[in-house]
Amino acid sequence: MIAPLLAGGIALLVSLFGTWWLTKYLAARGRSQPILVKDEANLVVPQHLHKSGTPTMGGIAIVVAAFIGYLVSHVRRGVVFSDQTLIIWGGVLAMATIGLIDDLIKVRTRHNRGVLWSRKGWITMAVAIAIAIVLVNATEIDTRLSLTRATWPGWELGKPLWVVWAAALIFAATNAVNVTDGLDGLAGGSAMAGFAAFTGIGFLGFRNPTIYGDIVNPYDLTVFAASFGGACAGFLWFNAAPATIFMGDVGALALGAALALLALSLDTHLLLALICGINVIEIGSVALQMLVFKASGRKRRLFRLSPIHHHFEIVGWAETKVIIRFWLISAACVGGALAIFIADFTHQTGG
Repeated sequence: MIAPLLAGGIALLVSLFGTWWLTKYLAARGRSQPILVKDEANLVVPQHLHKSGTPTMGGIAIVVAAFIGYLVSHVRRGVVFSDQTLIIWGGVLAMATIGLIDDLIKVRTRHNRGVLWSRKGWITMAVAIAIAIVLVNATEIDTRLSLTRATWPGWELGKPLWVVWAAALIFAATNAVNVTDGLDGLAGGSAMAGFAAFTGIGFLGFRNPTIYGDIVNPYDLTVFAASFGGACAGFLWFNAAPATIFMGDVGALALGAALALLALSLDTHLLLALICGINVIEIGSVALQMLVFKASGRKRRLFRLSPIHHHFEIVGWAETKVIIRFWLISAACVGGALAIFIADFTHQTGG
C-alpha cells in the first residue's frame, strides 16, 4: 500500500503548490471565465455574478499533479507501468485537452460557452469511442458486464457491444462531472470521494487475485486512483468556497474520464452510477428539466433552475449549505457502493 500512499501524498503536495502558483499566474493574465448562469428560459442566478473574474482552468493543476504522483510512485520496486493504465492516461489527457481548448475559447471570447460547446458532445463521444476501441484491442480488459467483479453478473458483451457500452459510460461520466462543476468545490470534493473508493477497490483486487484475477494490473490502477484523489484534495484548498480558482472544463472532463475508466478497468461498471451518485442526480436534473420544459411548450419547469444545485440556491439555501449537503449525499452514495462491494467480497471469501 506504500506506492498508492506515496502517489496520493505527492499528488496532494504538487496540487497544493501548483494550484497556488497557477491561481496567481492566471489572475495576473486575466484568464477568467465570465459568469453567465442561465437555463433554457434565460433565468439568471444573481448569487454567482460576483464570481466573475475568478481564474479558471485550475484543472491543469489536478491533471499535472496526478501525473507526477503516479510517475514518482513507480520508483518503488515492484510497481510497474501497465499498458492498460497508460492507455487510460492517454484517454484522460485527450479529454483534458478538449476541455482546455474550450476553456481558452471561453476566456478569449468572454462568454461562458466556448465555440466548441455545440460540437463538444460529438467530439467527446468520438474520443470516448476511440479510447474504448484502443482499450479492448490493445489490452486484456474483460468484456463482461460487471457490478463488483467480472463474474457478477458476468454477461459477455463481446468487443463491439463492449465498445458501445464503455464509450457511453465515459461520455456520460465526463458530462455528469462537468454539469456538477457549478458550485465551489462540489465537483472536486465528490470526485475525491470516488477516487478514494476506487483506491480501496483496486487494492482489494490486488490482494485477492483468486477473486479479481480478471483485472489487469490492479495495483497500477490503485496508484492511478490514489494520485487523482490526492490531486483533488490539494486543489480543494483553493477551490473550496469561496473559490479563488475554478477547475474549468479541463478538470471536469479529465475527472469524469478517469472515474469512468477506473470503473471499466476494475470491473465495477454498474457500481459507477452509485460511486458517482451526486453526478447522476445533477445530470438527471438537467435532463428532467429539459424534458418538462420542452414538453410544456417552454412554459413550465420542474426546478427553478437546473442543475439542481442552482434550484436550492434560488429557494434560499446558502451556497455552502448546498455544497456540504451534496457532499454528504455523495459520501452516502460512495459508502453504499463500498458496502455492496465489501458485502460481495466477504461472501466470496466465506466471511
